[in-house]
Amino acid sequence: MAKKIDSELCVGCGACAAVCPTEAIVLDGPKYKVDEDKCIDCGSCEGQCAVNAIS
Repeated sequence: MAKKIDSELCVGCGACAAVCPTEAIVLDGPKYKVDEDKCIDCGSCEGQCAVNAIS
């Protein structure tokens, strides 16, 4: 199952996208979203999110 980014919590810092090994996290306006087709559910992004917007 792919990770999800809560758009209400996301501050658009890009820390998650910087560590994604498959480039599955993409900018969607001022915030980020996960491309579910590319996400391998590795969890790398979760530890980088300072606002806990990724689950």
